[in-house]
Amino acid sequence: MTDESAAGVMTGAQSSQDDVLVRVDNLVKYFPVRTAGYVRRTVGQVQAVDGVSLTIPRGKTLGLVGETGSGKSTLARCIAGLIPVTAGKVTFDGHDITNLSRRKMIPYRREIQMIFQDPYGSLNPRRRVGAIIGDPFAIHRTVTGNERKRRVQELMERVGLNPEHYNRFPAEFSGGQRQRIGVARALALRPKLIICDEPVSALDVSIQAQVLNLLADLQRDYGLTYLFIAHDLEVVRHVSDSVTVMYLGRVAESGPEDVVYGTPRHPYTAALLSAAPAADPDAAASRQRIILTGDIPSPIDPPSGCRFHPRCPKARELCGHEEPPLEVKAGDGPTHLTACHFPVEAGENLATAAAARREAL
Repeated sequence: MTDESAAGVMTGAQSSQDDVLVRVDNLVKYFPVRTAGYVRRTVGQVQAVDGVSLTIPRGKTLGLVGETGSGKSTLARCIAGLIPVTAGKVTFDGHDITNLSRRKMIPYRREIQMIFQDPYGSLNPRRRVGAIIGDPFAIHRTVTGNERKRRVQELMERVGLNPEHYNRFPAEFSGGQRQRIGVARALALRPKLIICDEPVSALDVSIQAQVLNLLADLQRDYGLTYLFIAHDLEVVRHVSDSVTVMYLGRVAESGPEDVVYGTPRHPYTAALLSAAPAADPDAAASRQRIILTGDIPSPIDPPSGCRFHPRCPKARELCGHEEPPLEVKAGDGPTHLTACHFPVEAGENLATAAAARREAL
């Protein structure tokens, strides 16, 4: 290889690396389960996140979906550095931020912010809105005095709030307005990544649309990168460039939004999409609902092999013994990954298979 060719390869590799803001490699987070009483013994572990890998391109939105207990919020908090990682690696903007000390994490706190699910519980009811939004400036000592007040009022106006309400308390605002306060607080230091943890699930549908449009406008204007967590598959479809589906601490399927929604390959993804409400009545009437058997297993003692196999309509003996790798299946694009030994084929009727499995049980 010539020097020029080598330089070209290095430049291409560097460009590819620069396009990725967040990289998570084989991340594991276990929580110990301890007995009650004076002498507390560890008797088990909650396997909240178990070997998850993903990337979030710069300026894009990754949607993270799955049932309650799948590990979505735990993964988000590990990425944000709010809880320590058991194993694995989190790389942010080319820097390894895995389990950094509080002091070393301070510069990255300015770059990574969160919008929380509950617009009522995430705001201190005893503090005025101006102080809440201005906290990032005070904590990181970036602006003070009148300049801080001016910046806070600019943020309030940018997210659709009246700047004159600077001295009001959170209780004087509606739920949608409170979530806008949370958005303004997250935006204050102009971060590169905002983690949105169920940001609209507690809001009315009409208000949801307003907040989602606001987030889209902010992403366009400031080049923000989002990790968007939600239960509502239609919301995720509306805002995401790519989607990762989690089940019991592991990634079941990931890929571009249109591919995952259009041709789901994992039976769990197909079941989730079959249960999602459709805006078109004709589409809703023609859709065959895939009803799974049982409930999501305990993360303290997850099933062996594929964790979805006790509920899967396509499960075979292999699924109970061997964990399927997250990989590209035959006929899929290079960015569409599925962790399944027997992925869903085009035109396959999973609803009938699920019904037969329920009858057999």
